[in-house]
Amino acid sequence: MLLSVLLQAAAAGVGVTKMGAAIGAGLAAIGAGIGIGKIGSSAMEAIARQPEASGDIRNNMIIAAALIEGVALLAVVVCLLTFLM
Repeated sequence: MLLSVLLQAAAAGVGVTKMGAAIGAGLAAIGAGIGIGKIGSSAMEAIARQPEASGDIRNNMIIAAALIEGVALLAVVVCLLTFLM
């Protein structure tokens, strides 16, 4: 299936590099979504176990989510730059 899509893209004149950049951008977005989802679920479990530490847990969750989002944004920008060049 994937091989036929790659062959059609190559025959149509669309570079495989551009297709790879698009796939990379999509994987970066999916990876960030999965990572932030795991952080959120772990934070909710931790707050349920220790409600008195909810402020610290929430702060750490927000910092970790921001770092993941930053890495994902960088990956998407690199993929889009590859796509456009």
